Amino acid sequence: MKQLSILGSTGSIGRQCLSVVEALPGRFIVAALAAGANLDELAGQIERHRPELVSVGDAKKADELAAVLRAKGISPLPAIHHGREGMLAVGTHSNADIVVSAAVGVVGLEATYEAVKLGKTVALSNKEVLVAAGELVMAAAKRAGRDLLPVDSEHNAVHQCLRGGTYGEVRRLVLTASGGPFRRTPLAALSNVTPDQALAHPNWRMGNRITIDSATMMNKGFEIIEARWLFGMRPDQIDVVIHPQSTIHSMVEFVDGSVLAQLGPTDMRMPIQYALTYPERVASNSRVGLALDWTRLKRLDFEKASTRRFPCLRLAREAMKKGGAFPCALNAADEIAVAAFLERKLPFLGIPEVIERVLARTPRVRFERMDDVLTADAEARRMAREEVAQLAVAAAAAS
Repeated sequence: MKQLSILGSTGSIGRQCLSVVEALPGRFIVAALAAGANLDELAGQIERHRPELVSVGDAKKADELAAVLRAKGISPLPAIHHGREGMLAVGTHSNADIVVSAAVGVVGLEATYEAVKLGKTVALSNKEVLVAAGELVMAAAKRAGRDLLPVDSEHNAVHQCLRGGTYGEVRRLVLTASGGPFRRTPLAALSNVTPDQALAHPNWRMGNRITIDSATMMNKGFEIIEARWLFGMRPDQIDVVIHPQSTIHSMVEFVDGSVLAQLGPTDMRMPIQYALTYPERVASNSRVGLALDWTRLKRLDFEKASTRRFPCLRLAREAMKKGGAFPCALNAADEIAVAAFLERKLPFLGIPEVIERVLARTPRVRFERMDDVLTADAEARRMAREEVAQLAVAAAAAS
C-alpha cells in the first residue's frame, strides 16, 4: 500500500482526497496530515485514518487539538506539530510515498519543494508552487528524476491527453475555462459586483479564493504559468478558450492537426484519483457523481477569452514573460486583493488594478533559492496592502 502525506487536509481538495482514499480500501495509508485551524474536521480525519503525524497552524491550536483527541478517546495520539516546522515535517515524512500538495497559498510552498527534492511523488493542487517558484521546483524535480502529477482538472486533463503522443508531436495545449459567473455580464456592471455574486460559480464548488480567481479568470492565468512549467511548453503554445459547460477539461493539439480532449463531470475526485493511482486506472467504490451523463450533454460551446473582460489573463502572461520575481508578485498581490474584495475593502475591478500596480513596482530579480521566493512574496504582499489602502482612500474621497 502507498502511504500519503496531505498538505491542506481540511480544505476542499484535502477532504476530497480522503474521500478517494476511503473509496479505494486497501490501497493507501494516511501517514501524515497538515491543516490550519479547522480542528473539528481534522479531528474527524485523525479518528478515521489514524495518521502518525499531524500539523496545525500554531502552538495554541496544537494544544487544543490534543485536548479534542483525548476527549474522543483516541490513543495513542499522533505526533502533533505546528507552523512552518509542522508543514515541513508532514511534507518530508519518511514513510510518505506520495505528498498531496493542497494547502492554499504559499504556506505549502516550502514543504512541497522539500518533498520534491527528496524524490517523493507529488500530487500537486497548490497553484502557488509553480506560479511563485516554478523554475526552482522543476529544476529540483529534474534532479530527483521525478515528475509532478497535476491534480487541477485542466492540467490533469492535459497530462492524460499527452499519453497519446510524444512531446515533439505537440503543437499546443488548450486550457478550458468556464468563464465564471460574469461571462455575459455587461462590462459596465462589473464595477458593482458583490462578493456573494462573485462566489456563485456556475459549475464548481471550491474555496473562496479560487472561486474569486475563477470570476476574474486569474486562475486561468495561473494555470498558463503552471502549464509552461509542468509540460515544458513555450508561452505561445498555451491557449485558453471559454467552455461554459466545463465538460471538456483541456485539449492537446498535435502537429498533424489531431486534437485529444479529456471529458468528465465537474467532480474533483476524478483527477485526484488519477494522480494517486497513476500510472494505473482503477475502478472506485464511489461512483456517485463520477459518471458523465451523456443524455444531458446537449451541446459544447466555445468562446474566445477576452482580456478586456478579464484583464488578469493579460497580467499573468506579462508576468510569465518577464519571469523571475514577477509571477511570484502576481500571485501574492492577487491573494491580498482577493481578500480585500471579500472583506468589501476593494471593488471587484480593484483586484486587477492592485495587481497591475504591484507588478509595476516589482524589481527584476532572479531566484536562486527558496528564501528568495519567500522574500519576494512578502514584499509583494506589503506593496499590495499599500495599494489596497490607497485605493480605499481615493474611493472615500471620491464619494
